[in-house]
Amino acid sequence: MVEDSAEGPSRAAARKAVLLRLDPAVHAALQRWAADELRSVNAQVELLLRDALRSAGRLPRSTGPLPRRGRPRTSDPSGGAVAADGSEESGT
Repeated sequence: MVEDSAEGPSRAAARKAVLLRLDPAVHAALQRWAADELRSVNAQVELLLRDALRSAGRLPRSTGPLPRRGRPRTSDPSGGAVAADGSEESGT
């Protein structure tokens, strides 16, 4: 069970899991498209659903932004950004 913090539900608790059955050919095409854009299939599906909801005027205003791509950054005590794998990241 995921516990809520004083600020509200945790990020993991705020997201819903959905079982989706797809035709294998549709899944393969979706997988290729996601790979072309360096996304997971899950992220690609969410992006497509959000775009469809937005264009139909049905995306709720309370919808938060898409999660950032890649690994989360950790801060370096010296003030620089460090990737989650420990390597230093440049600002450019």
